[in-house]
Amino acid sequence: MLMPRLSGLLIIACCGNAAALQPAPPMTPFAASGTVEYAFTPVDHADTMIIAAIDAAQRQILVQAYSFTHRRIADALVRAHRRGIDVAVIVDAGQARGDAAALRELVRGSVPLRYDHHHSAAHDKVMVIDTGLVTCAVMTGSFNFTYAAQQRNSENALILRGNPPLCEAYFKNWRGHFNHAATRR
Repeated sequence: MLMPRLSGLLIIACCGNAAALQPAPPMTPFAASGTVEYAFTPVDHADTMIIAAIDAAQRQILVQAYSFTHRRIADALVRAHRRGIDVAVIVDAGQARGDAAALRELVRGSVPLRYDHHHSAAHDKVMVIDTGLVTCAVMTGSFNFTYAAQQRNSENALILRGNPPLCEAYFKNWRGHFNHAATRR
């Protein structure tokens, strides 16, 4: 009985306050549900899979992107916005310095666009689709919304459908970033 207490004291003594500086543990896990769709580039067509998910959206598409230069994905988001889907995009602030043709397309299509200056790198690659519906989806993975991610890089993309608690968690995270992101470059 003395050994577990002693080892706990040794951890505190050797590590000081390091344990206190660690972030809180993640939320309690919830059951997995729904389906998983995946793609590995350059062999699979992750961009086509993502565009199909955008085209199937019923009411909402929320995007977080580190890099966004893929015109076909931008065009799909503009089409969704035109058919009445609530679409909004957050990109890393560094996107203001690059080739912004896809971003200009979003702005021309009246899609709300914000730049995340709050972090040294807003490195997310996420779409949250139809939060609140049982058919909701989260798209994530290493896939940046770029042609290079599809044509030249080794990337992965996942679309996790039909897990409302997961969609809600990603929605809350997206909303927090949207609230501190700026509309100006």
